[in-house]
Amino acid sequence: MTDPTPEPPILEIENLSISFFTRLREIPAVMDFSCTVRPGEAMGLVGESGCGKSTVALGVMRDLGANGRITGGRVKFKGRDMAEMSDAELRALRGREIAMIYQEPMASLNPAMRVGRQLMEVPLIHEKISKNKAHARALEVLHDVKLPDPERIMKAYPHQLSGGQQQRIVIAMALMSKPSLLILDEPTTALDVTVEAAVVDLVKDLGRKYGTSMLFISHNLGLVLETCDRLCVMYSGEAVETGNIADVFDKMRHPYTQALFRSIPLPGADKNAKPLVAIPGNFPLPHERPPGCNFGPRCDYFEAGRCDAQEVPMFDVADANRHETRCLRFQEIDWSRQEIGEVATQKTEIGDTILRMEELKKYYDVNASSLFKGGETRVVKANESLTFEARESETLAIVGESGCGKSTFAKVLMGLETATDGHVTLDNREIGDTPIQKRDTATVADIQMVFQNPFDTLNPSMSVGRQIMRALEIFRIGKTEAARREKMLDLLDLVKLPREFADRMPRQLSGGQKQRVGIARAFAGGARIVVADEPVSALDVSVQAAVADLLMEIQRNEKTTLLFISHDLGIVRYLSDRVLVMYLGHVVEIGDTAQVFAPPYHPYTEALLSAVPIADTRVTKKHIVLEGDVPSAMDPPPGCPFQTRCRWKSQVPDSRCEVEVPPMVRFGPDSAHQIKCHLTREELEGMEPVITLATE
Repeated sequence: MTDPTPEPPILEIENLSISFFTRLREIPAVMDFSCTVRPGEAMGLVGESGCGKSTVALGVMRDLGANGRITGGRVKFKGRDMAEMSDAELRALRGREIAMIYQEPMASLNPAMRVGRQLMEVPLIHEKISKNKAHARALEVLHDVKLPDPERIMKAYPHQLSGGQQQRIVIAMALMSKPSLLILDEPTTALDVTVEAAVVDLVKDLGRKYGTSMLFISHNLGLVLETCDRLCVMYSGEAVETGNIADVFDKMRHPYTQALFRSIPLPGADKNAKPLVAIPGNFPLPHERPPGCNFGPRCDYFEAGRCDAQEVPMFDVADANRHETRCLRFQEIDWSRQEIGEVATQKTEIGDTILRMEELKKYYDVNASSLFKGGETRVVKANESLTFEARESETLAIVGESGCGKSTFAKVLMGLETATDGHVTLDNREIGDTPIQKRDTATVADIQMVFQNPFDTLNPSMSVGRQIMRALEIFRIGKTEAARREKMLDLLDLVKLPREFADRMPRQLSGGQKQRVGIARAFAGGARIVVADEPVSALDVSVQAAVADLLMEIQRNEKTTLLFISHDLGIVRYLSDRVLVMYLGHVVEIGDTAQVFAPPYHPYTEALLSAVPIADTRVTKKHIVLEGDVPSAMDPPPGCPFQTRCRWKSQVPDSRCEVEVPPMVRFGPDSAHQIKCHLTREELEGMEPVITLATE
C-alpha cells in the first residue's frame, strides 16, 4: 500500500516527552513519543488507561495545566513548530485549525446557554463573521450531524437533549470552523452501542466531506478498525507499535499488541474451549517503570540481560509501509502462533430453575412538576410484561440500550423496588412484592449485585478487609471476629487477590482490583444469584478478560446463577449461555446465545449486532444504523414498542405494528428461541446473517 498523498503532514510529533511535576518528584507521563498524521488521514491511538493517550492530545493542544510540561521533542502543525508560537497564535489555532472532542459531552457544553448561541460563538470569535452568517452556518452543521429539526435544536438547552444528541452538538461545535485536525478523546464511551455506531458513521462521513485529519483516541480496537486508516499502540508512555490498520491487526510485531488481542472476545473465543488470556501482572506506575523494555515484566518473550539492558528504540518492520515496533526480538518471535488459548476448561452443568419472572410490570408515578408538587400524574412504564427464568449455574445476559428497563428489573429482583404486577419467585417463593428491609437474611444473601463502577461501590475510609467482614457480619457468617477474618481471607483467595490487600485502602487499588473486592463482597454470603450490572465496562480490555474469567471460575465452583447486564455484545457472546434482549421495558427476544447471534433475529437484535464494533479484519457486517432515539417510557408508542425505528415495519400489512403488541413467535426444536414480532415466520427465518467471518 502506498501513502495516500505526498502532501506534507498536518501533524508531526517527534520524540515528545511530557512530565507532570509534584512536590515530591517529576512524573514522566509520555516519553520519546513520535506520530505523524497526513492530510485526510485518521490515526487511532490505543492503549490501557494511564498509558498517556490523553496526555499526548493535551500536549498537542498545549493544555497541560500548571504542573504539566513538555520536557523534550517537538510538535509541528502544518510544518511549523508549535513551541515557537505565541499565546495569541495558539489561541487562534485552537478551535479554528485544531478542535478537540472530549469523552463527556456535558463537560464541553454550557448548561445555561442555548445550543445555537454556543455554536455561533465559534465562528464569531475565530472568524469575526456576522451573526446572520454564523446562524446560517450553525444550521448547516446541525444538518450535517443529522440532528432533526435544527431550528428547534438551536433554541434548546443542553439538558433538553439526549446523550447522543449532546455528543452530536459537540461534534458540530468542533466542525463550525472546519478545522484541519480533529482530536477525539474517547468520544463514544458514554453512549449506547447503537448511538455509538451512528456517531462513528457521522465522524467518518464528515471527515471525508471536510477533508479533516483525525487523531482518534480509544481503548476499543473494534472502533479504531472501523474508523481509522492507521494505528499507534501505546504502553506506559511510549508508542510500542505503529502502522497501517491492516498491518497492525494482521501482522502485529509487538508482544503487547498481541496480548491485547488475546484478551478481547473476538469471534471464535469460547469461555470453555478457547478462553481469553489476560495480560499477567500490572501496569507500571510512571515513576516505577522497569529498566529497558517497559512491557518486559509482563511479556511472554522477555529475555533477561537483553530486554532489560538498555532503552529500546523503534525499529522499522520490513516489507510494510511506515510500520514500526519497539521490540528487540520482533524478528525472532513466531508471530503466526496467534491462538487465543490452549487450556480448555470444563463446561458448567446447568441445573434446575431457581428464579422465575412472570408478566412482571414495574410502573412509576411521576408528577408532571415533581419539583413543585402539582400537575397531573404521569406513569413511567419501566418494565412491561417481563417473563423469563434462570437456572442454577447458568449465565443469562440481559442486553439493550439505556432506558430499556434492565436496571429497573434488577432493582425489583434485589428488593430495592417492589413489582407493580406479576410474579418474581425464588425457589417457588414469591419475593417480588417484598422490599429488601422485609426480606430475611438468607434471601438477601442469596441475591447479590456487582456494580458497574468499582470506584463508587467501596467505602474510601474503610480497609478492604473490613468492608468484606462487614458483609459477613450482616449475613451472620462466623461466630467470632477471628472466624470472620479467616473467611474474609478465603474470599480474597477466591477472587485471586493477595491476602495482604486486606489491610489496604481502596485508593491503593487499581480499577480491576477494586472490582475483585466488589465480587468478593457479593459472594460473602454464598450468593446463589449474582446480578452483574456492566461489571467490566469501566475496566481496560486487558483487565476485562481477567475479571470475566474470574466470574466464570467462581460460577463453576459455587454453581452461581449469573445475570449479566451489558451492552457489549462481544463479551455477552463469550460469557453467556442464554441472551435476553430488552427494548423499552419489553422482552423482544430470548434464546440460547448461538440462536440469538444467528438468524432469525428480532429487527432490534439485528440492529444491535450490526452496531457492535469487532476488532477482526476477517469480519464483514451488514450496515444497519438505527434512526432516532429510544422513545420515552413515559409516553411509549402504541403497538410494537420498536415500530418507530424498525426498518422492517413496511413489510407488515394493515399498520398492525402501530396498533397491536406482537405475540411471541417460537423457533427451534425445543421452542426455546422466542421473538416478539409481527413479521411472518417465513420472513424472520429468511433473514440474512448480520456478521459473517471470512474463512482462510
